[in-house]
Amino acid sequence: MSALLIQNLLERRGVLRSELDDVLKAPTDAKRSLTTDEEAKFAEYEAEIREIDERVKTLNDQALRDAQADEIARQFVPRAHITSEPAVYRSGPRGQSYFKDLHLATRKGDRDAAERLERNSRQVADARAKADGGAEQRAISTGMGGGGELVPPLWLETEFIKYVRPGRTTANLCRQGEVPPGTDVITLPKINSGTAAAPQVNQNTGIVQQDLTTSSISSPVVTIAGGQTISLQLLQQSPLNIDDVVLQDLAEDYAMKYDLQVLSGTGTNGQVTGLLTLAGTTTVTWTSATPAVAGPNSLFTKIASAIQGIHTSRFLSPNAIIMHPRRWWWIVSAVDTANRPLVVPNAMNPMNALAVFDDNVAQGLAGSILGLPVYLDPLLPTTLGAGTNQDEVIVAKMDDLWSWEGNVRAETFEQTYAGQLSVLCRLYNYASFQAGRYPQSIATISGTGLIAPTF
Repeated sequence: MSALLIQNLLERRGVLRSELDDVLKAPTDAKRSLTTDEEAKFAEYEAEIREIDERVKTLNDQALRDAQADEIARQFVPRAHITSEPAVYRSGPRGQSYFKDLHLATRKGDRDAAERLERNSRQVADARAKADGGAEQRAISTGMGGGGELVPPLWLETEFIKYVRPGRTTANLCRQGEVPPGTDVITLPKINSGTAAAPQVNQNTGIVQQDLTTSSISSPVVTIAGGQTISLQLLQQSPLNIDDVVLQDLAEDYAMKYDLQVLSGTGTNGQVTGLLTLAGTTTVTWTSATPAVAGPNSLFTKIASAIQGIHTSRFLSPNAIIMHPRRWWWIVSAVDTANRPLVVPNAMNPMNALAVFDDNVAQGLAGSILGLPVYLDPLLPTTLGAGTNQDEVIVAKMDDLWSWEGNVRAETFEQTYAGQLSVLCRLYNYASFQAGRYPQSIATISGTGLIAPTF
């Protein structure tokens, strides 16, 4: 029998036990009898706890019988070899609803729903294992963790990023990791100053010795969450899967909000510190009353300045240029004195081109400048500067920036909504971002040359 279902029932029992203790606290402290309302709540919680205990006992007994039956079948019954099975949850009007099964399994103890959820988890894990080594552009990290959380269906995972909202271009370029359990801050050691070496003046004389100094940098583990209250009738009776709308939309908004934090997080009020707010980065100021793409004091020269700034401080090359789509298409629209475009398609094998573009995209990889790929991120702010009309261009070594994300949780709750026949569908995740390992890996270009472009 499903261990996940038993785990959810025991978690629910713990919640009820806590609520029952809360009911008894006030009468105990006041040394009085329970009021009528308190007696009713006590009886309700106690009855549900007894029901859960009976259900857990039944499930444990069933699990034992299933194990015994499996052992007999293993020894005496030839097993069919299943090479593949259809997806448990599919998009569209005939697909099984993930949220509905989540509600039935965790709140109603439905065995069939729990088994479908477990099959889905295995399918997602198998699909992700097969995809290891390939390029993934998922909006959020998913997987089975130790707390009994459930894995969203595979079709939802593969369709997380939609163009209804901007995606997470910058966040996806960072070095990816998983939020470790049991902490709300991720701390990394850092060497502030290193050792030293020098020529030995004479043999058998002392050599240079210099102690390195260390410190640490920390990034908070933040929570990004959203929910939607829906009617029980819609969840149970609708011919359409509510998953198609609710979970998809929540996941897209999570992706957008995390990318916003990676770019511009303040480091306070539950936010990480973003690229544009991090102290110690290289700043290239472009002041121009008549901004130009090429020529003296142009965006092209400032990008070159940002690149050399990273070369001469990080001593490694950056691997990405990130800009707003409006800035890229302003660059693409530029022409030389003979009205020839400065940026041409890569397929044309251009000669003496300032830049090349690969695809006509709104976000993601668009082309290259000075040998570096250019990525478009619509979430870059365009209200910066004294006139609140400037954007910024980022040049960075993105694998120096670390992004950690946990296992996304998707849950349903009836509590406090039962009186109106409603269910809360909730999605949340834990994340942390650290750009301060090597601030010199980041260069930002800002100034009056980056006011809203004209075409």
